[in-house]
Amino acid sequence: MAKGLEKYQERQRQLSLFGKDLTRRARSCCELCGTSGAKLSIYELAPVPNEPEFERCLFLCESCTKPLNDPKQLVPDYWRFLCEAIWSETPVVQVLAARILDHIGRKETWASDILEEAYLDEEIVDRFKEQPL
Repeated sequence: MAKGLEKYQERQRQLSLFGKDLTRRARSCCELCGTSGAKLSIYELAPVPNEPEFERCLFLCESCTKPLNDPKQLVPDYWRFLCEAIWSETPVVQVLAARILDHIGRKETWASDILEEAYLDEEIVDRFKEQPL
């Protein structure tokens, strides 16, 4: 078996250990859009550390995960729900929402307006700026 595949499978195994805690935190809903009843998967906030960290993981639906994996296909109007996600009590959700809004805000004023109106702790601002979408 290829070394890269083994490393990937081991990381996925480590991430799966967060499953119950993520389900509890997310209340079985997508942590960005709030969709319930959809298949959720673990999304790691970049930059990804060597060892998986719970604080850098989110539970997201496929509708949110797919465009994040290919930002060129990101349709701005889909992300209007971020006006609520930016106020999440979960820092990693705020960071990802801020990154997406920052990316969309380059072309869409509604996104930059949401980001400007949001109160973000300095730590959140630093984390969202450490790696753009």
